[in-house]
Amino acid sequence: MKNLQGLLAFVEIAASGSITAAADRLDLTAAAVSKSLAKLEQQLGVRLLNRSTRRLSLTQEGEGFLEDARQALRLLDEAVAGVSQSASTPTGKVRISVGMAFGRRWVLPALPVISTAYPGLAIDVDLDNRPVDLVAQGYDIGIRGGLIEDSSLIARRVCALPLVLLASPDYLRTAGVPGTVESLAQHRCAGVRLASGPPTPWMFKQPDGSRVEHTPQAQLTVNDPEALIDLALAGAGIVQGGLTHALPHLRSGALKLVLPGLHDTGVREVVVHYPHRRYLAPRVRVVVDALMAHFAASADMHLSVDGLVRDHPQLVAQALR
Repeated sequence: MKNLQGLLAFVEIAASGSITAAADRLDLTAAAVSKSLAKLEQQLGVRLLNRSTRRLSLTQEGEGFLEDARQALRLLDEAVAGVSQSASTPTGKVRISVGMAFGRRWVLPALPVISTAYPGLAIDVDLDNRPVDLVAQGYDIGIRGGLIEDSSLIARRVCALPLVLLASPDYLRTAGVPGTVESLAQHRCAGVRLASGPPTPWMFKQPDGSRVEHTPQAQLTVNDPEALIDLALAGAGIVQGGLTHALPHLRSGALKLVLPGLHDTGVREVVVHYPHRRYLAPRVRVVVDALMAHFAASADMHLSVDGLVRDHPQLVAQALR
C-alpha cells in the first residue's frame, strides 16, 4: 500500500461521517484529507464514497473495502506496538559466534546468569573457529581474537590475547629445555591451522627490537587452539597456546612456559563486535553489556606474560634445569 495516508483518510471519514471531522482527527486540513481520499480512489480505480454538499455515503465498493482497510490498519498498529515494545524489553533470539576454546572457557559460564535475568531471551551460541560474516550469516554478536578490520562493525575490546609456548615437564625432562629460537628445530612441536590455512607461525623478539618469524616443523597439526593444550599435556612436544587457556595447567605444574623472554606474538586482543551502534536492539545490548561485565570481572583474562613470569618464576621451564 503506497497510499497509507489515503487509507487513513478513508477509514476516518467513514467513522466520523465527514471530511472535516476526519481532518480534525488526523490533524490535517480538510483539503489534504480530501486529496488523499481522491488519490486512493484513483489508485484503486473505484469510488469509495459518494459525496454531496450535505452528506457522504459509502458506495458498495466502499462498504466491501472498509472492513479490510480497518483490519489492515489494526495489523499495522499491532506491528508498530510490537516493535516499540521490543525496543524497551529484551526479548527474542540472540545469535553469538565465538571461537571454541574462548567460548567454552569464558562465554558459556556467563550465559545462565543472563538467561535468568532476561527470561524472554533465547541465546544461540555457535562455537566455531572459522571467520564469519556477521551480517550475511545472521549473527548478532561475534567474539574473536585479533583486530577487526571491517569498519562497519562496532568493536569493543575485551582483553589482550597473549600467546605463550608450552610443554609438559615430562617432555622437557626427556628432550631438554630450549634456550634459543634455533634450538627449537631439535624439538617436537604441534601447531594450529585455522580456516584451512597454513600453520600459524611463531614470533620472537630480536636484540635490536625487531621480530622474527619461526614456523615450527609440526608433526601434529590441529584446527582447535584448545586441542594444542591437550597435546602439550599428553607430552606431544612444544605448542603455542593462549595464556588464559593454559593458565590452570601452568598453576598446577602440568605445563611450563618455554622461552617467555624471547617469544613475542605482538599486539593481539579479543574483541566483541556487532553490526550496529544506533538503535541496537535491547536483546543484543543486554547480552553485550552482561558479557562485557563478566569479562571485566574475570581477573585471569587480564594477566600479562611479563607480570606472570615476574610474580611466578616457577612457571618457567628453566626451573627444571
